[in-house]
Amino acid sequence: MNPRILLVVAAAALLAWSFWRNDAWLQLCAGLAVFLFGMQTLEEGLKQLAGGRLEKLLARGTSTPLRGLLCGVAGTAVLQSSTLVSLLAIAFISSGLIQLAGGIALILGANLGATSGIWLLALAGQNLSLSPLALPLLVFGVLAGFTGARGKAAGRVVLGVALVFLAIDQIKAGFDGFGGGYELAAGSAGGLGTMALFVLGGLLLTVVLQSSHAALMLTLAALAAGQLQLEQSLAIAIGSNVGSSVSTAVVGMLGGNRSGQRLALAHVLFNVVTALLAFALLAPLTWLVGALAGAAGFGDNPLLQLALFHTLFNAGGVALFWPWQPQLAARLLRWLPDRADAGIGGDARVRARHLSDQALESADAAAAAVARELEHLGQLSLEVICQTLYLPLGTRQTPPGEDALAAVPDGDGPDAELLYQQRVKGVYGDLLRFMGRLEVVLDAEHQRFWAGSQAAAARMVDAVKDAKHLQKNLGQRLRADDSTLRGSYVALRGHLSAQLRALRDLAPLPAAGDGDARHAARQPALEALERQDTAFVEAFRQQLFAAVKQDRLDGLQAGSLLNDLGYARRILASLRGVVAFADEPDALRALHPPPAVDPG
Repeated sequence: MNPRILLVVAAAALLAWSFWRNDAWLQLCAGLAVFLFGMQTLEEGLKQLAGGRLEKLLARGTSTPLRGLLCGVAGTAVLQSSTLVSLLAIAFISSGLIQLAGGIALILGANLGATSGIWLLALAGQNLSLSPLALPLLVFGVLAGFTGARGKAAGRVVLGVALVFLAIDQIKAGFDGFGGGYELAAGSAGGLGTMALFVLGGLLLTVVLQSSHAALMLTLAALAAGQLQLEQSLAIAIGSNVGSSVSTAVVGMLGGNRSGQRLALAHVLFNVVTALLAFALLAPLTWLVGALAGAAGFGDNPLLQLALFHTLFNAGGVALFWPWQPQLAARLLRWLPDRADAGIGGDARVRARHLSDQALESADAAAAAVARELEHLGQLSLEVICQTLYLPLGTRQTPPGEDALAAVPDGDGPDAELLYQQRVKGVYGDLLRFMGRLEVVLDAEHQRFWAGSQAAAARMVDAVKDAKHLQKNLGQRLRADDSTLRGSYVALRGHLSAQLRALRDLAPLPAAGDGDARHAARQPALEALERQDTAFVEAFRQQLFAAVKQDRLDGLQAGSLLNDLGYARRILASLRGVVAFADEPDALRALHPPPAVDPG
């Protein structure tokens, strides 16, 4: 049997035995399960109700550091999940929707926004029962599900709130059922060693529950029931803050590209440094919380004091990191540099650079990731085509001369199949797999972009495969002695070089804000290239048949030339189609928001 299944069965059996032995423990665990389910329902309902608008706001709200901070605060306050906002930020930065500086500002805002949740929980955890309010909310939430898609989403929000209210009462009842014999605070004097254990406990509890809200809800309930002292609760809150970044770190490091990994590391650094400072200053912070709470009139309310402490040390962390954002971004770029593509030869296969699992959570992030990966695939495809066909493109300023185009290729030439396998196939496969895994609902614009992207990727691969077919005759004729046949292949090679050079210079995707201007400039250029190709083909055919008539070419040679001319036409037509798709103003405008401005 699978070891994981055995572990789950053993854990379930142990829990069942513990529930049978202790009713209070059963109440506590049941309340926690209802709380987690309620938070999940609330989060899903809010995402469905937003319909992607919140994601667009987060993706486009990073034009300045302050806007990024405010968007992070607002997003977390609405969704009540700093982890979700952090994962969305990783998805956006991985797919190029935001820059690293904007992502860092979002992360700072998400941590500050997370403090709103504990205030709500602390206020809800006062000495009153929320169950009477939860019961009608359950009814209204279910009824809302029969009123259409948006009503169903709103109903899930109401159901989530009702379940959270029920869970709060259940958790409080569970802690009350333990009685004094189970006081966590018993015998704890509050030394640094003991406080460090409570910090570690808060970290582990958050990691296990995958929710800082759940860990803090348990802490609030234990504090209200007298099972914990205030200082110990503060230590647990510090550990919970660090634990909230673990999920982001694991997902970002394992499933993200380099950009996502940098932002995940920034999140961990913020939480760890903030927690270390809060722990080192725990005594003065505790005094400050007591003084502020007394001045505000809730000096005898430990729940609100815990919420105040959570807000203070997160706000302090934001104040500490805010002026150092440019330096942090520079360090992250140095610590985690971009990976270079594998070179030719060996067994290495180039893989996708810009696709990540997090991007699949958002239609905008997924589309932006695909757009960047199409550009990467296009660069690789052009490189492979030129190497396969022995084509020197020269620099952007200096085209290759006639001598270079007529030169005899060195050696036997590159292995076209190996080039395709190493440089193109892996990226193409990753791209198709990524696009096939998308489950979010796409609007008409994204559907058109999705279909166009699939066609563009297929055109690139077709162009590479046509180059493979053309290579055999081209290489053989270029190594032959001067003749009409060799001169024809040299002319075909020169035409391909000029066209591919022009397409390379047109190929970059349109930047934000200038899609219409670039489209206006590029469309005539593409039409001119097509006319030049048509004119070359017509002239080439006339010269070919004239050479046959004059017995300078035989029928077999003419047939080979016509076949290879067809391969060349298909290569150029495929690549023109790719550039034309990337140049459509409506195809990418929504996927390229204004770039974030570096702080400072």
